[in-house]
Amino acid sequence: MNKLQLSYLELLKKVLIDLDRVKYSEYLPIEGRIAKVINWFLKNTRFYHKQNAYVCNKVEYSYEKRMNGEDWPLYADSMIGYKRMSNVQNCMIDVIQNNIPGDFIETGVWRGGTVIFMAAILKAFEITDRKVWVADSFEGLPKPNEEKYEADKGDKHYVFNELKVSLENVMDNFRKYDLLGDNVKFLKGWFSETLPIAPIEKLAVLRLDGDMYESTMDGLVNLYPKLSVGGYCIIDDWNAVVGCKKAVNDYIQQHNITAEIITIDNIAVYWKKS
Repeated sequence: MNKLQLSYLELLKKVLIDLDRVKYSEYLPIEGRIAKVINWFLKNTRFYHKQNAYVCNKVEYSYEKRMNGEDWPLYADSMIGYKRMSNVQNCMIDVIQNNIPGDFIETGVWRGGTVIFMAAILKAFEITDRKVWVADSFEGLPKPNEEKYEADKGDKHYVFNELKVSLENVMDNFRKYDLLGDNVKFLKGWFSETLPIAPIEKLAVLRLDGDMYESTMDGLVNLYPKLSVGGYCIIDDWNAVVGCKKAVNDYIQQHNITAEIITIDNIAVYWKKS
């Protein structure tokens, strides 16, 4: 890999996680009835109406949190942080250089930053015969099916509007980086419905970011058998959501997987399929 390729990927990686903005404060508009009244007043008074003023909370982010993907960035296209983004890069370069067959997928993409980076790596290597699969409901997370999946009992991810990013917005983000090509394929819908019938033959890198037990298990059951030997399985929420970790452990035990689980940062892990 030459210096120009590395420089391109390094720059894009930092832009996708909005790393440099952590040097400054970010401001999040306050929601709620009182804030609406104040914002109406600011918009309609003679002094403020041309100032585009809003009531906001000042939000402080740290460099360390952004590196480890431990915050929800206001403006970035990915929340996985620098270390997990670098892990995607290392895994993809390894399978490319060692001719491990298969495509690349992330299940649960939020604003699309990670799969955009996957597409960028393929572009940097001028690879046109592999696909990047973008799997998401594009409507947030489902309500937990507590009767079928006890580990998801009480899960509240579905209430967070911040996790609801439309397909159109994700596609626009791909266009922003000039990476929406024919090799990018979208799987829209709940994983239980889309993954069993996804037209994927082989995978070289499988990245699961479904948070919940159900979503994680859907990914493992339907996609792990398609992961090539020598390919990588990445679990984003291993140390973030109890249900996710339990799903992985249950699947590993059921299928006698003995690969070494390697820590990426404080949240995510990965292993190489043998």
